[in-house]
Amino acid sequence: MNRREFFQAATGAASGLLILKPGTVFAYDANSAVRLGLLGCGNRGTHVATSFSQNTTAQVVALADLFHDQLEAGQAHFNQVNASLGRAPINSSLLFHGSHAYEQLAASSAVDLIQISTPPFFHVQHLGAAVDAGKHVYCEKPVGVDVAQTRQALAIAKRVKPSQSVDVGFQCRNAPPITAIAEKIKGGALGKIASVSGYYYAPASVEKVVPGASPDEHRLRNWLWDRALSGDILVEQNIHIIDLCNWMLDAHPLKATATGGRNILTHEGDCWDNYQVDFVYPGDVHLSFSSTQFGSYGLFEAGLRFFGADGAATAPYAGPVQIIGAQAWAWTESMNTTAAQGKFAANGGFEDNLAFADRDKERTFIDSIVTGPKHNQIAAGVETALSCMLGRMAGYQHREVTWEELLAHGETYKLGMDLAEFSAR
Repeated sequence: MNRREFFQAATGAASGLLILKPGTVFAYDANSAVRLGLLGCGNRGTHVATSFSQNTTAQVVALADLFHDQLEAGQAHFNQVNASLGRAPINSSLLFHGSHAYEQLAASSAVDLIQISTPPFFHVQHLGAAVDAGKHVYCEKPVGVDVAQTRQALAIAKRVKPSQSVDVGFQCRNAPPITAIAEKIKGGALGKIASVSGYYYAPASVEKVVPGASPDEHRLRNWLWDRALSGDILVEQNIHIIDLCNWMLDAHPLKATATGGRNILTHEGDCWDNYQVDFVYPGDVHLSFSSTQFGSYGLFEAGLRFFGADGAATAPYAGPVQIIGAQAWAWTESMNTTAAQGKFAANGGFEDNLAFADRDKERTFIDSIVTGPKHNQIAAGVETALSCMLGRMAGYQHREVTWEELLAHGETYKLGMDLAEFSAR
């Protein structure tokens, strides 16, 4: 299946961007605030919803979370944010707790937009509920942790109505320096591309300890350690770099080989702490990708390097964004910085070259809701998630895996717990 066939199968004959006249969305006019319900009041969810509040017309009016303490913390935080913006506090009737909170949020007539910031295992389930309720949706990546979930997501994509806008959280595409160099690369500034080098070196995630927590609760609160809940580091974290490569090459990988393992981490999680993957794209273009996630000594670097017949390009999170060669070019503000200056942000709120990534992504999304044209990014999110799963499967199975083999495999991860136990707490 080539890329065009993949998107046609995912969305049918309809375009991924659907047009709707301004002022006809959810019966509010183009100057009204978009009422946002946050599903998942953790670190990343809180950061993104705060950015929506401060940088767009979206207003956080509802919160939902499995854990009561996170819901309370979210309420206190967003009441302060709303007060600073001259907005009303969150009504207590719009606080939803427990395993059915996502369904209650989706059913609320007080919410126009649902932001899904739950652990990745739940993304597709929550996406389906929000889309079927007619809401606009901002869903964090990845769109699924296994092949079975991606199939469900593609079915959901076909149910998105012309009145709905659905975005996936690949905000790095909207960072101004990254957007600018992508246009140059897509425009042929490097000539024929021979190979790409990608990397994501991050520190270990910090353990979240709650006194008296059951093993299941500890597992949920530390979902980054858990393969089923997160998809492993290649699918959950490194996905941003793979997404940028897919976007700039306008293709997904055809096959992959990989190595890696769990050589440093000793906690009870089962995610790997390092990957080395060779992705092969159309035209025999290879992406050599390397990833680590361990240590507390401050190492953080992430980005891409493209090598072509007429030039080479660097697109890092921190450091010079530039092209050398026949069509030399540089993002001026990045030229006096270095990768070593980059700082890891557990909430995804990176500075340096990504300083305006969240802001610009959110503004573009809210514009799609209020004035159109509408977005439906589910299939694109699935394509990138599957690309990462391709490398993950190659690593786990210690062999070359093709795109067709991945899709035919139909891997499925199981949660292995009953969330109902948290509803009464």
